[in-house]
Amino acid sequence: MIKNIIFDLGGVILTLEQPEAIRRFKALGIADAEQQLDAYTQGGIFGLLEEGKIDAETFRQEAGKLAGRELTYAECRHAWLGYAKEVPQRNLDLLVKLRQQGYRLMLLSNTNPYMMSWVRSSEFDGHGHAIDYYLDAVYCSYEQGVMKPSLEFFERVLRAEQITPAETLFVDDGVRNVAAASQLGIRTFCPENGKDWTSEIYEFLK
Repeated sequence: MIKNIIFDLGGVILTLEQPEAIRRFKALGIADAEQQLDAYTQGGIFGLLEEGKIDAETFRQEAGKLAGRELTYAECRHAWLGYAKEVPQRNLDLLVKLRQQGYRLMLLSNTNPYMMSWVRSSEFDGHGHAIDYYLDAVYCSYEQGVMKPSLEFFERVLRAEQITPAETLFVDDGVRNVAAASQLGIRTFCPENGKDWTSEIYEFLK
């Protein structure tokens, strides 16, 4: 019986638009942005930021070197937020409903402080609520120092939450990520980025 649901952020709760993020970073002068920015795992300084090996300020400085000019925090944030196309209201409504139905909801995301400065702010949902309003716990790669699909990331969440894999569903649009979770006995659901998954999820909760 499923009691806990772990959600990915990009591609699940919010719709991703990777080409827009690439366009914004290129506009800043980072010519190889397309090679560094992947839909699931970032490379170079982008990956170092998401894995917590460098902080937002170091990223700003290093990105400026790649761009050939000093970049501001706001410029870097704007570029990162290019990933976020929209936050469908149907997804937020479902999160509220699931909690009302007694499920414990968590976030497990490969992300960074620029993105989360928006996600964990009152600007996130358009109604004055941060992501924390909809979830019981939030686990971010840059804070944990580990990224999906590393099994360690999932194991940390299971330990911290004191939950069992058999009672847990993981929802992520990344095939490699759900495959990793499955290795631990976690039930998985892999919806496609941008598609409405809010009804289909109940097939996995039976």
